[in-house]
Amino acid sequence: MEFSLLYFSGDGSTTRRDKYNLLLETAKYADRHGFKAIWTPERHFHPFGGLYPNPSVIAAALATITENIQLRSGSVVLPLQNPVRVAEEWAVVDNLSHGRVGISFASGWHADDFLLQPHNYPKRKQAMWQGIEVFQQLWRGEAVEFLGGTQKPVAIQTFPRPIQRQVPIWITCGTDETFRRAGEIGANVLTSLLYETCDNLARQIAIYRDSLAEHGYHPREGKVALMLHTFIGDEQELIRRQVKEPFCNYIKTHFGLVERLARQIDFEVDPESFNESDRASLFDFAFERYLRGRVMIGTPETCNQTIASMEKIGVDEIACLIDFGLDFELVMASLVKLEKIKAAWSGYSALSYF
Repeated sequence: MEFSLLYFSGDGSTTRRDKYNLLLETAKYADRHGFKAIWTPERHFHPFGGLYPNPSVIAAALATITENIQLRSGSVVLPLQNPVRVAEEWAVVDNLSHGRVGISFASGWHADDFLLQPHNYPKRKQAMWQGIEVFQQLWRGEAVEFLGGTQKPVAIQTFPRPIQRQVPIWITCGTDETFRRAGEIGANVLTSLLYETCDNLARQIAIYRDSLAEHGYHPREGKVALMLHTFIGDEQELIRRQVKEPFCNYIKTHFGLVERLARQIDFEVDPESFNESDRASLFDFAFERYLRGRVMIGTPETCNQTIASMEKIGVDEIACLIDFGLDFELVMASLVKLEKIKAAWSGYSALSYF
């Protein structure tokens, strides 16, 4: 099992001068201690996640302060972008990092984000797959034809040339069809348990591996990275007190997560009819549900059990989401414990931690 760090929810509305301190310091720690990768997202027009409007810019900064760790997007929302610019920007990062780039592509979902490319919203899935093909051609150095300003065809290549001849690609997956298509093109997978049960994720991973084999790849050739909210402490009740408020604040910004959880137990949620007490009860319910198997929040013992469960269903890497509102000192203390767990798993024995 590999372990990486993933960032998703940094508060873009803060006016603090050190707003990127958590990202930079944890990235340096992860680089020094053998973590596999750093994932940074693409988020737009909302304070939640607002620190990350452009993962290539963030990755370029990280390239200058790290030496070994892979720098990945998690994810580039390709239908919001021109694949030419994506190829150019990430080639710069690949050079700055001496070949440590990896990219996960997503189709996007929030309609307001598509003010950047409104015509792509109705066909965002198709635009993503087509954009990936163009991106890969440009990365390989092929000339690709586009219409220029005079509406005449222009064949272009992008520069600078990257270090890696072929960049590792992930697809951010949630549906059966996306898992299948990822296998069809031989891409890796980035996914989560936010909207899924462990059993359903196991089924989707099987779909992915079957698709890999069907299209000429070894079924274990593709890698599955799973995003899990992560905090590791010493005592379960103290951990609950430390994480409950920031985690509930996180899910408040994603009310759809709560609605989905409620529907899984046949409970219909009507936010319009809720008072503050109702909302507090609902978030308490969501917090308890997520703590049972959908996050890696707990003691080393309970987190090792979670990791073993994820390995059993075919997960290759835990992408540990660490920036969900906890204080800097708590996050760093958790990282020290996570590093010990990582070291034990890299030695193929989780029991060696104890």
